[in-house]
Amino acid sequence: MNFYKKLEQHHKKLSRLSHLNAICGWDQATMMPEGGNDARSEAMAELAVMQHELATAPHLAEWFDKAKSEPLSQEQLASLKEMKRSWQINTQLPAELVEAQSLAGSKCEHAWRSQRNENDWHSFSKNLKEVVAISRQEAQIRAEATGLSRYDALLDIYEPGMTTKQLDRIFNDVKSWLPSLIRQVQEKQTSEGVITPVGPFPIEQQKLLSLEVMSKLGFDFNHGRLDVSVHPFCGGVSTDVRITTRYDEADFTSALLGVIHETGHARYEQSLPAKWRGLPVGEARSMGIHESQSLFFEMQLSRSKPFLDMLAPLACDAFNRRDDAALTSQNLALFNTRVTPGFIRVDADEVTYPAHIILRYEIERDLIEGNIEVEDIPELWDKKMTEYLGLTTRCNYIDGCMQDIHWTDGSFGYFPSYTLGAMYAAQFMAAMGKEMNVENQIRERNLSPIFNWLDKHIWKKASTLSTDELLKEATGESLNPEHFKKHLVERYLS
Repeated sequence: MNFYKKLEQHHKKLSRLSHLNAICGWDQATMMPEGGNDARSEAMAELAVMQHELATAPHLAEWFDKAKSEPLSQEQLASLKEMKRSWQINTQLPAELVEAQSLAGSKCEHAWRSQRNENDWHSFSKNLKEVVAISRQEAQIRAEATGLSRYDALLDIYEPGMTTKQLDRIFNDVKSWLPSLIRQVQEKQTSEGVITPVGPFPIEQQKLLSLEVMSKLGFDFNHGRLDVSVHPFCGGVSTDVRITTRYDEADFTSALLGVIHETGHARYEQSLPAKWRGLPVGEARSMGIHESQSLFFEMQLSRSKPFLDMLAPLACDAFNRRDDAALTSQNLALFNTRVTPGFIRVDADEVTYPAHIILRYEIERDLIEGNIEVEDIPELWDKKMTEYLGLTTRCNYIDGCMQDIHWTDGSFGYFPSYTLGAMYAAQFMAAMGKEMNVENQIRERNLSPIFNWLDKHIWKKASTLSTDELLKEATGESLNPEHFKKHLVERYLS
C-alpha cells in the first residue's frame, strides 16, 4: 500500500472518532441530564486526547514526505494538501494543552448555561479567565509555528488565508457607512405600517411548520433531525446532521428563521462529496463559506418577497389563522425586514448584525493579543454597543457579553466568519442572478435550480479549492464587500 492510501485510512479513522465526539456534544447540549456533565466532560476530554494522539502520530511526518513523491491525481494532491494542513494544525499543540482546553471549555460552557440566566458575570469570568489563558497559550504556540500574529494564528483555523489586516480594512469600511444606513432605513420604515404577529404560537405547531419548511428547502430527514437546545446550532456529521432551535410561543418567526438558517448549514454538510467522506478535503472550505450557506438560506432566500409568498399560507395553516392580517406575505415581508438595533446577536436584523460581529471581533482580537483582560470586557462591550448601535449594556450581562457560547470553549477567531459569510452570500446571489431569474424560480416554487447552482459551485467543491479560488470560480472575482452593501441598500432603501 502506498503512503497516500495509508494517510487516507488514517484520516478516516480520525473522522470516525470525530463523529462520536460530535454526537456526544450534541447530546450534551440537548438531551443529557444535568448530573451527567462531569462524567461526559471527562469522557469527551479522553476522546479528544485519543484524537490528538492519532492526529499527531510521529510516523505521519514520514508518510507525508513519502506521499508527496508518489504519482497522485489532482484530486489526490488537493487531498494531501488538506491532510497536511490538518496535521500541521494538530501537531502544533501538546496533548496536555488539548486536554486542558477540553476540560476548561466543558466546565465554562456548562456553568454558563445557569450563570447567564442569573446575570452572574463574576462567576462566569472566573471560568472564562481559565479558557482565555489556555487560548493565549495556544495562540502563542501557533504564532511561533506559522509566523502569524497570535490572533491571526487562531483566525486561520476557521478562515484560512484571512488576516487581521484584511479584516480591519473590511470592517473599518463597513463602520464608515453602516451607522448612516441604519438611520436611513429606520427613518424610511417609520412610515411603513406593520402588524406584529401576536401569540401564543404553540410550540408543537411551530415544530411542524419548521419541519415542513425544512422539507421544502431539501433537508434530508433520513440523514438528520431537528431538536431543541439553549443555543441553536447545526452539528453532527454529514450523514447524521443535527439541527437545534429554541422556540418562543410569543414569536414563531424567531425559531422558524433560525431553523432556515441552520438548514442552510445542513444542506452544505449533507451535500459534501461522498467520495471524499472522512477526509479533510471533503469537509467545508471554511467557517465563512459555511456561514454563507446558512445566510444565503436565511437572508438572501427566505426574506425575499417571493419566498414569503410561499411561506405565508403555510404559517396560516399551521396556526389555523387564515384571516390573520399579520400573517399575510406583505406584512411578513415588512415584519421580517424591520431594522431595530437590539442587544442580542442571534435576533439581530441583517442591517445591524455586522455591528454585533465587529464589536466581538475587536474585543477578542485585543483579548488574545493581550491588549485587554477579561475584566475589561463588560466596559468595552458597553462602550462599543453604545457607539455602534446606541444601546447600553452596563450591568446587563445576559444581553451583553454573556450572550454567546463561542468564547466559553475558546473559539476565538470564529466571529468574523459570520459577516464574511454574509458578504460571500451576497456575492453568490449576485453571480447566480446572472445565470437565472432567482425571484421567478422562487415564485414558481421551483427551488431546484438555486440548489443545483450552490451544489455545483460550493457544496461539491468541498475543500478542493482555497476560499479565494472558490469565490473566483463561482463568481469571477475575489471577495468584494460591495455586493453586500448593494444588497442591503436595494432591499432596505429601494
